[in-house]
Amino acid sequence: MIDLYTAATPNGHKVSIALEELALPYELHHLDLGKKQEQKQDWFLKINPNGRIPAIVDRDEGDFAVFESGAILIYLAEKTGRLMPSDTKGRSQVIQWLMFQMGGIGPMMGQANVFYRYWHEKYQPAINRYQNESRRLFEVLNGRLKDHEFLAGDYSIADIANWCWVKGYDWSGVSVEGLEPLQRWIGAIRERPAVQRGLLRPASKPSETKEDADKRAAEIRDTILQR
Repeated sequence: MIDLYTAATPNGHKVSIALEELALPYELHHLDLGKKQEQKQDWFLKINPNGRIPAIVDRDEGDFAVFESGAILIYLAEKTGRLMPSDTKGRSQVIQWLMFQMGGIGPMMGQANVFYRYWHEKYQPAINRYQNESRRLFEVLNGRLKDHEFLAGDYSIADIANWCWVKGYDWSGVSVEGLEPLQRWIGAIRERPAVQRGLLRPASKPSETKEDADKRAAEIRDTILQR
């Protein structure tokens, strides 16, 4: 049994989706990242000293804790022998595209979200910088997906990691217009039953009006700089 400490964020959903794809039994612990700041409490810092979600504790391995979403995905893939090839080149390809998300897609879209949605004032140069770089990274993915169904051979943790961020392009204010292979890939992964289940563990808020989105951004704004 695995304990999953998480929230309804792109990084959190990477792990819940992987657990659903792998059909591993797990117990969900939904942390309050806002007013309660549970990710900063002493009990959780013993699991992840960095005070971020997601994190897991593998009870079957002597309560072994793993933090950082990319590290968790690799751990789960290696534990089960699935969602990542075992041969050297195949494994390397998956890890390359996983690191592409960890070092590029995630940070750039994350900063686009901060300045486009959450910052207390509009600072257009920063918005332009992160939205433009996110779009450039989308184009890199699009180029790869022109000739490949998935990013690194078969469907893998690399697809899960990138998809969990890229699907939120609208929230980041980044267009996918003209990127048909990327759009095809987004839609195909969204149709996977395990992905749909993972997105409910825990569930994001349903589709919003602009007013609802603005209200949610205002709620997050007060806590995001504290994390």
